[in-house]
Amino acid sequence: MKQILVYADSLSWGIIPGTRRRLPFDARWPGVMEHQLQARGIAARVFENCLNGRKTVWDDPFKPGRNGIAGLEQVIEMHSPLDLVVVMLGTNDFQAMHPHTARDSAQGIGALIQSIRRAPVEPGMPVPAILIVVPPAIQVPDGPAMPKFLGSESRCAGLADAYGEVARSHGCLCFDAGAVTTTSRRDGIHLDADQHTVLGKALADVAQAALGRNLDESLNDAVLTAAPAS
Repeated sequence: MKQILVYADSLSWGIIPGTRRRLPFDARWPGVMEHQLQARGIAARVFENCLNGRKTVWDDPFKPGRNGIAGLEQVIEMHSPLDLVVVMLGTNDFQAMHPHTARDSAQGIGALIQSIRRAPVEPGMPVPAILIVVPPAIQVPDGPAMPKFLGSESRCAGLADAYGEVARSHGCLCFDAGAVTTTSRRDGIHLDADQHTVLGKALADVAQAALGRNLDESLNDAVLTAAPAS
């Protein structure tokens, strides 16, 4: 049984754009990914740790517990042994309360990678492989999300390149979700149900590669691999 942890925010929690409702597990991309892997004969279990508003490494002055690095090592310890950790964070780094750039968010991802690898897992348990997923680009925000994300569509420019560089330096897989999906026109931030399906299927291919299986050639342009920096 391959055990996979998804560490993410509301895009993966499955919030339905324009509402406060949540898609069911089998319609969220982590559920789609699990089903796809199982359909290929790969026994896989996906654990979701997805919190609305979670950032990479920054606090939210209005909502406690949104700093993604706080307690991350214990989350890894809690779910071990793990074969793969999928991290899809960054969108909330660009909320209007923050001045962050794509490079800032990428440095946050680098800190999360280091935290995952420091986790105090039990003796003999593996340090899991890490897959970094770049969230799709924020469109001009609309609806209730607009004040919180005002101007975020410009501040997040260059995110895929910045994440790819950090992933290469740490020897991680990196997948640009924007290569296969887009954010919803309803709010410019989250994913519509059909995009969860598309992303879940694509990430099943990448997870399969990360677990030591063959990689779909059609995804080569979106997947980066590298040796860790010396």
